Amino acid sequence: MYNNNSNKKQGAIVFKHFGRKGYSLFACLGREVLVGVLSVATLQHASAGSVSVRQVTADTIATKTDREMTLDEVTISGSKAPLTRAQAARMVTVLERADIQAAPVQSVNDLLKYAASVDVRQRGPIGAQTDVSIRGGNSEQITILLNGINICDPQTGHNVFDFPVDISEIERIEVLEGPAGRVYGTSSLLGAINIITSPRKETSASAHVEGGSYGYLSAGAWGNIAHDKWSNQVSGSYTRSDGFTRNSAGGLNGDYSGGKAFYQGSYDDDDVRVNWHAGISTKDYGSNTFYGAKWDDQFEHTLKTFTAIQAETKKGKIHLKPSIYWNHSNDRFELYRDDEQKVPFNYHRTDIFGVNLNSYFDWTLGRTAVSAELRNEDYVSSKLGEPLNNPKPIHGTNRTYAYGINRTNVSFVLEHNILLERFTLSAGLVATKNSWSDMAMKVYPGVDASYRIGDDVKLFASYNTSLRMPSYTELYYSIGGHVADKNLKPEEVNAIEGGVKYAAHGIAAQASVYRNNWKNMIDWIRHTSDGPDAPWESVNFTEVKATGWEAQLSMDFKQLLPGQTVLKHINVSYNYLFQSKDIDNDIQSKYSLEYLRHKFVSNLQLNIIDRLALGINFRWQERRGTYTDYDGEVKNYSPYSIVDARLCWSAPRYNIYVEVNNLFDTEYIDYGCVPQPGTWLIGGVSIDI
Repeated sequence: MYNNNSNKKQGAIVFKHFGRKGYSLFACLGREVLVGVLSVATLQHASAGSVSVRQVTADTIATKTDREMTLDEVTISGSKAPLTRAQAARMVTVLERADIQAAPVQSVNDLLKYAASVDVRQRGPIGAQTDVSIRGGNSEQITILLNGINICDPQTGHNVFDFPVDISEIERIEVLEGPAGRVYGTSSLLGAINIITSPRKETSASAHVEGGSYGYLSAGAWGNIAHDKWSNQVSGSYTRSDGFTRNSAGGLNGDYSGGKAFYQGSYDDDDVRVNWHAGISTKDYGSNTFYGAKWDDQFEHTLKTFTAIQAETKKGKIHLKPSIYWNHSNDRFELYRDDEQKVPFNYHRTDIFGVNLNSYFDWTLGRTAVSAELRNEDYVSSKLGEPLNNPKPIHGTNRTYAYGINRTNVSFVLEHNILLERFTLSAGLVATKNSWSDMAMKVYPGVDASYRIGDDVKLFASYNTSLRMPSYTELYYSIGGHVADKNLKPEEVNAIEGGVKYAAHGIAAQASVYRNNWKNMIDWIRHTSDGPDAPWESVNFTEVKATGWEAQLSMDFKQLLPGQTVLKHINVSYNYLFQSKDIDNDIQSKYSLEYLRHKFVSNLQLNIIDRLALGINFRWQERRGTYTDYDGEVKNYSPYSIVDARLCWSAPRYNIYVEVNNLFDTEYIDYGCVPQPGTWLIGGVSIDI
């Protein structure tokens, strides 16, 4: 929410029929959110926390249905300056709390599988290790944020989804597709995912417990104390499983155990809002054959801590939003579980310190935003990096961190927004300089535009550019059949997109076309003609071009067929992608050139009886690329389809539910030769106090 302090008052821009609109990349979830007295379907580009909840009066009903509301005060994150949903020229997907809690998933990683343009390549259960990418990229090319703070680890993108919060505590998830350097920094080469966990406004508590197949057990609770302008919330959770696979000796190799603890607080008055958080996440999991088919008893332990404090002024001509943060990470990898005599364990430690200042002001010609960020990434390792002059001891061992690297990134953003009644133009640039390899200051521009036709149709288009620094693993991981290149160049991308959206009378539809042009794209490749022992090499591809299109359709049967009570929603979405990079037949790509050519997702929501609801999710996908199996044979990925379902009995203070993932026990592979779980049954209960 913001105050407009310009001398010239801008006219309010109002969208009608909001409650009817299923705008959402996540519309396939089809859940309902209750906002005040209104029932709102799965939302896109809006936050329930900022939606006006004024009561619907008889006069209002005379011109609108009870599912309509104005949107001129809903703030979103599609630009550096805060803009309302009606003003925004960039498309931002928002998944609300009710949608998250109602999905048949146990992690954010699983939740994102239902997004047509998001590729989730899972190596283990319950999100043990998952690579998440957007529009044909890889897991290194998106930015992951916790409450707006960048929590990406420059060591590797494999473990970035080690959140300190349980999925039940997440308030909402925002997804921005395409280069987002002006909004979230230059590491967001193809998009960003922001996990938001605002503390409650009232004193409350909640607990949940669930269990199921393969020794799965999860339990967690949170409690919040709110008084006057203050709010303090604490949560904790624990999850474990024996896993669904075994090694050649019959022992566990896909097992998992992990705990999370999180504290967040806020102070909010008429002049300023301050938020702070501190959290810890720890995981131990069998790594199966994650890093090589020869070793089926790998193991990994990760520990991460997160701290941040943010403030935001509410009055004055210039609005300020400073923040400071520290993210810490420890990683221990064991090629042979519990056996350091065969191969010494790999130890890694990362400390990231950051400070940024965002500001914006209104004037006659629109809204201007200016921001700056300083981010230092310090990394030490037992294996990777440059030799250290003063090795550092590894806690709990007699070994030392003998290698490391330190780099600092400085960036500045300038953005201006022209806001007219039906037209919005948002243009700006990000200038960045990194101390690594003495990189010079580089500038990356971008522009977004949208035009609203009537109340139901909106046209949008954008052009954006960004870059990404290589991860430390890409630069230095010359271990176990890998050969890294420490002279890799940063990746660069420019992307264009255009599309149209329609929503009215219970039907919402969207279609868009996009094209990404990469320069110096980074990937790990191997030459299969050199045999099964050919090394994986980190390389810069010269150029890679990707063209894609996606379409979504959502129908709300409560509006289309108001006389019936069984059908609630049906939603379908599809994404197609084609990459034009020409490579030799004997080149096998590990990440970027293995992409989803087709992905189709759908969801049907049914109301069986008064309190009993059934949700059925379906997804089908076909991946381009190859992998090498246990016998050294190169194989193509096979297309597959998965059905998930959730049956839930809802009461005012509790929910009882049963979930089944992979209902028809489909055999499939997302990455390499690591098999994925068959049918997985889970039952649970949650209680609100």
